[in-house]
Amino acid sequence: MMNIDEQYMYRCIALASKGNGSVAPNPMVGAVLVFNNRIIGEGYHQQYGGPHAEVNCLNSVPENEQINIEHSVLYVSLEPCTHFGKTPPCTNLILKKGIRKVVIGCRDPFSKVNGKGVEQLKAAGVEVLEDVLKDDCIALNKRFFTFHQIQRPFIVLKWAQTLNEKIAASNQERLLISNPVTNRLVHCWRSKEAAILIGTNTALQDNPVLDNRLWMGKSPLRLLIDKQLRLPAHLHLFSDGKPLVVYNFKKNEQVGAVSYKLISPQKNILEQILEDTYNLGIQSILVEGGEQLLQSFIDAELWDEAKVITNKELVIEGEAVNAPLLKNAQVTKRTLLLSDEIIEYINTANQTFKIIKPNAITLLNS
Repeated sequence: MMNIDEQYMYRCIALASKGNGSVAPNPMVGAVLVFNNRIIGEGYHQQYGGPHAEVNCLNSVPENEQINIEHSVLYVSLEPCTHFGKTPPCTNLILKKGIRKVVIGCRDPFSKVNGKGVEQLKAAGVEVLEDVLKDDCIALNKRFFTFHQIQRPFIVLKWAQTLNEKIAASNQERLLISNPVTNRLVHCWRSKEAAILIGTNTALQDNPVLDNRLWMGKSPLRLLIDKQLRLPAHLHLFSDGKPLVVYNFKKNEQVGAVSYKLISPQKNILEQILEDTYNLGIQSILVEGGEQLLQSFIDAELWDEAKVITNKELVIEGEAVNAPLLKNAQVTKRTLLLSDEIIEYINTANQTFKIIKPNAITLLNS
């Protein structure tokens, strides 16, 4: 059974989840103010550049409850910040309001904060309780933690396969595997990632747009590997005027919305791409390429999660392209949507966060 601190922290996590897809590259954070076992204020970080969770929480306290703020306990899912960014430090506000106890889910891995918020509060005489539902709070911001601790984007692999584990026909004709309901879910997945990556063959055969038009929210930045620059200009990726980054062996150049990034054939291609995207501040990438690109991420152990869609009613006879083979993969979730079964995996050999048993809170961020 959860203790009282854990109950309020779960509320912080639930609030924080509402910011999913809107606050990156900032983390999702929720805050709750409790007076005599009664919530008198709550809030979450709603929009990148906007007020942080602690500010929204304290601003939500009704006028008749203002006198109780300094006698209340503030619960926050992530360590309060101490630096000036787009907003002032939250620790300053906490101290200004006279709050005497703060309960924190986990520390912030960002170098400008990590431990400094806790230190400042303790130095001012505030009682600080740490690591309440720590694993859940880290899992909530798995992309943020991976980016700052491993210094690369969080990598999600995705593909659709037939019942006999084929992802494409050998005649290079486009094969529609997943059903319309699952397609909408895929666009939901896209809305949660900062970027989306495909290779040359996928671009040529499928001519995708790579947006999330079937779901709300911002579309991911489109990334393309076209080593020899052989793709035609009439493809949607080049002709629709939306931002595109093309990793290639030939040139560094900006042409309209297309940014050509030079990479070296003498160095590991994936590592060069991940280094560049890290420097660009991209915290997560959804890889939707073909078998070769997906398998290269798997073999290099450069993946964190995988989402595999299997059409249980579709079989390709004869020669076809085999699906990638996952390694060190543990199933975390199964979903059945009409003809499609969706299995989600985590890379057990490359964990930034612990596997949390699914519940109403973690499912909000899946």
